[in-house]
Amino acid sequence: MGRHTLRTLVSAAAVFAGALLVPSASAAEASALPAGSFAAANGQLRVCGTKLCNSSGQQIQLRGMSTHGIQWYSQCVKPASLDALANDWGADVLRISMYIQEGGYETNPRKFTDMVHNYIEEATRRGMYALVDWHMLTPGDPNHNLARAKTFFTEIAERHRDKTNILYEIANEPNGGSVTWSRVKSYAEQLIPVIRAKDADAVVLVGTPAWSSFGVSYGKNESEVANNPLTLGNLMYTFHFYAASHDDTYLNTLSRAADKLPVFVTEFGTQNSAGEGANDFGRSQRYLDLMAQKKISWINWNFSDDHRSGAVFKEGTCAGNSFAGTGVLKEAGRWIRDRVRG
Repeated sequence: MGRHTLRTLVSAAAVFAGALLVPSASAAEASALPAGSFAAANGQLRVCGTKLCNSSGQQIQLRGMSTHGIQWYSQCVKPASLDALANDWGADVLRISMYIQEGGYETNPRKFTDMVHNYIEEATRRGMYALVDWHMLTPGDPNHNLARAKTFFTEIAERHRDKTNILYEIANEPNGGSVTWSRVKSYAEQLIPVIRAKDADAVVLVGTPAWSSFGVSYGKNESEVANNPLTLGNLMYTFHFYAASHDDTYLNTLSRAADKLPVFVTEFGTQNSAGEGANDFGRSQRYLDLMAQKKISWINWNFSDDHRSGAVFKEGTCAGNSFAGTGVLKEAGRWIRDRVRG
């Protein structure tokens, strides 16, 4: 998630209960895109110019949701909730948010890799694109986790290379004053060929400096990336915003960057940068209008029942199996559901 907040740890019992709902590897292997589903109809995505295009070369805009950290909120990612996301919300894409530190991947690589495998299969069964989010946060330099990333993405790409609905987000939110674009670019140049050796066609998403703000959060702008872009092809750059905190400086940066570079908003919220507080739906709608105009794909944070206002479900919802409709949603959840459905 957004960078400025401590995570609330759920109880071990809740995590264990959620983990039981993750399908087994043997069951996962049988999944395929349903005929006529969004991902089946649009096929293998690719970057064409500054836009995301489907297998026919048509520009498209994906709209969907991000899980919360799967080490804390796996109980919110289960068949009933994913059915609601795909069928009631009509989402095109599920972002699978796997933290590296903060009690995530580094604590048990086998467990978390298997969870991601299974969530990919669950998204596939429902005809959604699966965005695999390497959710590095602290430390902010992605090079700290380069060896881990190579191991993880080699396995993910090798197993799912024949799917047409996988996207790879290789650095969630690079941050820290010393983490310049040159540091992030070096990381991407080492990791992307590892993915492409297994899955040559998939789109890769690369985080940008200062919490994926193209440097704006540190007083810079998109020019650092635009003047020194990656040359590996078929990739996009990520931008994150939280509407109650991020004003027109951020909005205008997104607008300019999208005219120069392929941009994907892999995370945003209608609240402040901690994912909490009052919703600013007016500014959020301005961002969404811009993204619709420029065909910028977007994913909202987050598909959980965390106590913060940025979690779409009311607290306690994920203990049950009722996720469709608006009765289980917080104010932000009702608002974003309408925009996904629209």
